[in-house]
Amino acid sequence: MPLSTGGERGKGLPGLCLDLLSEQKKTWPDLRRGCESLRDIRERDVSCSGFSVRLQHNPERIKNTLADIAKPNGDEGGCFLCLEHLPESQKGVFYRSEFLILCNPRPIFPSHFTVSHLEHRPQAIAEEVRTFLRLLAEFGSGWTVFYNGPKCGASAPDHLHFQAAPSGQMPMEKEILEEKRFTEPTRIDGVLLYRLRDLGREVVVMEGDDPIAVEGVFKGLLDALRRVLILAEEPMMNVAGFHEGEKWRLVIFPRRKHRPDAFFRKGDARVVVSPGLIDMGGVLVTPVEKNFGRLNAAAVERIYREVSLEARILKEAIKGLG
Repeated sequence: MPLSTGGERGKGLPGLCLDLLSEQKKTWPDLRRGCESLRDIRERDVSCSGFSVRLQHNPERIKNTLADIAKPNGDEGGCFLCLEHLPESQKGVFYRSEFLILCNPRPIFPSHFTVSHLEHRPQAIAEEVRTFLRLLAEFGSGWTVFYNGPKCGASAPDHLHFQAAPSGQMPMEKEILEEKRFTEPTRIDGVLLYRLRDLGREVVVMEGDDPIAVEGVFKGLLDALRRVLILAEEPMMNVAGFHEGEKWRLVIFPRRKHRPDAFFRKGDARVVVSPGLIDMGGVLVTPVEKNFGRLNAAAVERIYREVSLEARILKEAIKGLG
């Protein structure tokens, strides 16, 4: 598989990625079809109790939504993020000698990238928080970098990867800035931490201008959740990150389950949604048309409530941080 630097030096990481996307649309038919399919997606807004959600009918995402996370990634044809299994036409941008930035052939947004580790290693964020924060700084203002845990949204749960896309495409990006939602703010090692109210799911925000301190508080929250939940493995969560000026901001959605009960029902009662970060961020992807047409505010609120960690558990974990 040929690799690309993505463009001329000096353009910055976003420029390199957008150059790659432009080139790949010309040379990789699968990506071109995936991007063109976005012209046909349908969207509609649903007003819920205190927040809004945008439903997106995106049939191309059916494979991701139905993915069996209990099976190894690419069980039948090998891991689709490993170098030896990438399509011949796929190229990427090397990132710091450890990652490869790839165009997502089944995008949710027009510019949608996967930042994949060169090695086949499990999806886990604890040892890669510094890489995540560095990605935020190097993509810079106007971009969102995000992480889906291996049991709550990652389509490749056994291959370490992040994703990136231009900011401003998820309703939660505005909602997290509304001070009326801030609750129980606390400051730990110079990092402001608070929960958000009236979003129908639990959300924790961390803000700080020292990435080392942000890293430490984030790892502290991971450990606190692990203790409260009595887990050996990584607590389930989705994480979005933003970098503006000198500030790092992490938006964390703690989870208790991957899919709502309705996902496993039969016939017309089935709701094919499989929430990852983008869904938790307010763009609920519905690859099945009848679900897109039928989901209402009560159903959306029920989905969020069911997959989100309970408030009392999150409060106990945050209390343990102090």
